[in-house]
Amino acid sequence: MRFFLPCLASVLLPVVHASPPDRDAATLYAHLCANCHGTDLQGNKASSLIDPTWRHARDDAGLARIIRQGDRKSGMPAFAAALNDAETRALVVFIRETAKRRIDPAVHQARALPSGVQASEHHAYRIEKVVDDLDVPWSLAFLPDGHLLFTQRTGGIFVARQQDGLWTTRPVAGAPPVWVRDEGGLFSVAVPPDYATNGWLYLTLSDPGPEDTGNTKLVRGRLRDGRWTDQETLLEAPRDSYTSLGVNFGSRVVFSDGYVFFSFGERGQVGQAQDLALPNGKIHRLLPDGGIPPDNPFVKTPGALPSVWSYGHRNPQGLAVHPKTGELWETEHGPRGGDELNYLRRGGNYGWPLVTHGMNYDGTPVSPLTEKKGLEPPVLHWTPSIAVSPIRFYTGDAFPRWKNHLFLGTLGQQELRRLEVKGDRVIHEELILKSLGRVRDMITGPDGCLYVALEIPGPDTPDYIVRLVPAP
Repeated sequence: MRFFLPCLASVLLPVVHASPPDRDAATLYAHLCANCHGTDLQGNKASSLIDPTWRHARDDAGLARIIRQGDRKSGMPAFAAALNDAETRALVVFIRETAKRRIDPAVHQARALPSGVQASEHHAYRIEKVVDDLDVPWSLAFLPDGHLLFTQRTGGIFVARQQDGLWTTRPVAGAPPVWVRDEGGLFSVAVPPDYATNGWLYLTLSDPGPEDTGNTKLVRGRLRDGRWTDQETLLEAPRDSYTSLGVNFGSRVVFSDGYVFFSFGERGQVGQAQDLALPNGKIHRLLPDGGIPPDNPFVKTPGALPSVWSYGHRNPQGLAVHPKTGELWETEHGPRGGDELNYLRRGGNYGWPLVTHGMNYDGTPVSPLTEKKGLEPPVLHWTPSIAVSPIRFYTGDAFPRWKNHLFLGTLGQQELRRLEVKGDRVIHEELILKSLGRVRDMITGPDGCLYVALEIPGPDTPDYIVRLVPAP
């Protein structure tokens, strides 16, 4: 792709060396760019910024360079004196985000489920509705007997079972209370590999705190006669750290080599992801009973939480273990832009908020840096945001050519993507579902089908769980 920023007209030259009154990206664009490129990016004296071919840049770095250095031949002045590095980066994000939105408007309403056979690169499939009339189904898990567990963000654990081709659902009594605010509520339910021997289930939630506050918490418990019992707290934040902010809880759980990995979001407390003394913005590694493995990377670091496995995460809502290699993968929401897919390394610092490809929601910059020595770069990043959420490796036999491929869901773009990974790289990507709903989770069923939890945008629209079934 080629980018073209031909000029900002000479009438803007008198303001080039004066700071705009407001330094957010939208105001910067209005002051410095709109006169030539149009208030809607569709062009005025200069060409449109939403055209598919631009001339002077092929990526974000090239776009930032042309903004800083200008192009004398085309009449575009250099803005290095008017913009610092962080503002230049914010302007790049704003231009790309706005152009993307105008080319491919965000989907606000999901399409009806398609009937008939659907095609993909490797397999044909049909989409079947499994459970209907839900309210934000957040997490899926299968018990060894084939029963499907799922949570609803607004509260409640449920068990679904299929008999004679029909699915029935019943609630689990005694589910723990949750703090339902904005993104907060009941999150992951996870079944460990040794469930059959001890009956433990793992659950994450936004725990209600004093004076209408909440924070992320990891517990485990058992199901007995349709009731949640024997609950134990495995990891929670100090009570004085609970906040009224209803964002960035993280909250996925996976198991690997006898350990429990748990993601904890930074909770809107920017900067705490870099503080090893706090649980926020971290991936934690625990023993099944909540104990600390003696080989965790920060066990001997003074002042650090010994449960921390990696840090510098913003809102890690996706966590998955490669079924063959044991490699740990993670997805996290950026702010405005900068969503990430990460390959997790022991003790790694993933940069938030020191480096990011995004900016603040009000258009102001977070950081001028997108990379820095000593910080782990993302494997993939997305600007504008696609609102990445869950990831899972497919492990069934019904779709043999999908075996061990990573499936990634998105909220904002309502997509299910299939990624082929090799080591710490993504070598191929395919779009499987689009505009059928916000993908909250997916999982391989005991029948080999791929089950997907969909949140349908819009008021009073019931959500549901579907499955992808092989078709001739």
